[in-house]
Amino acid sequence: MFGVVSVVFFLFNVLPGDPARMMLDQREDSEQLEAVKRKYGFDKPISTQYLYYLNDLSPISGHSSSITDYTYLEKYQGSYVPLFKVGKSTIVLKWPYLRESFRSQGKKVSSIIKETLPNTILLAFASIIIAMIAGVFLGVVAALVKNSFLDRLITIVGTIGMSVPSFFSAILFAWIFGYLLAEYTGLNMTGSLREVDDYGEGTHLQWKNLILPAIVLGIRPLGVIIQLMRSSLLEELNQNYILTARAKGLKMSVIVRKHALRNALNPVITAASGWLASMLAGAVFVEYIFGWNGLGKLIVEALNELDLPVVMGAVLVIGFTFVIINILVDVLYAKLDPRVKI
Repeated sequence: MFGVVSVVFFLFNVLPGDPARMMLDQREDSEQLEAVKRKYGFDKPISTQYLYYLNDLSPISGHSSSITDYTYLEKYQGSYVPLFKVGKSTIVLKWPYLRESFRSQGKKVSSIIKETLPNTILLAFASIIIAMIAGVFLGVVAALVKNSFLDRLITIVGTIGMSVPSFFSAILFAWIFGYLLAEYTGLNMTGSLREVDDYGEGTHLQWKNLILPAIVLGIRPLGVIIQLMRSSLLEELNQNYILTARAKGLKMSVIVRKHALRNALNPVITAASGWLASMLAGAVFVEYIFGWNGLGKLIVEALNELDLPVVMGAVLVIGFTFVIINILVDVLYAKLDPRVKI
């Protein structure tokens, strides 16, 4: 996470343009510009700004009691716990502070991300569930009918799924199922989970809007899971313990279900975990095309508006998700395979 934070900070701070002017848009004068630079530390050297950024993101950080200091505790609005004092500074325990949006002035980036992140998490989990169920099933079928016409057909479908870009699949599915066949499918080309009621009676859930983006986002991991499941299961079926089980007269369905499948799932779980984390970033095009109000759509809109704190905060959330999911997968390995030790 330290590496991600460092890369994100320096990447976005070498971009041309004055952050203070971005915040004020076209309404700035010289006094306003100086005030914003002093408030957010834009007038300080890049090394000092970097240390401020690390201090803001760190759960345990030090803060001066000076009101002219950018790290003044009022910006946390009381959401911190003082631990102890070191000279004129106070060491506090707090949530990471992602700063404020340039465009929605006064609104925290964390609040903006909280509004969209649940939608992206829902979309990612729905997609990976679809990919896992269909991928494992098709991979097992392909392995059991090795070198048959059905095996080749499933392999071709998996290869196409891995090859087609998500933005192309999204446009194609939206056009076919949300426009041409809308009368039969009842699906919309665009739409988010919550939509405003036509009669002004608030918002209501539209679960059908989840179907197309979830399927499209799950197509690429589906192709990977099919190939991995097939090759992994074929390898397990050639192991000595499988041959022993078959010699004892156990049915192939029992052998696959109770023995081979569990051991063959390890590489599949690795792929699925990687895809689940990457879906938070890879959902950008899918969410934008389908109008799904998630983190990906937020990143595109923030980039169009040069709202750098929102983009930086979203990238850090995605990076943190990668780290957490990889740790959880390592723990899950030990549960699935007794040979693996944590």
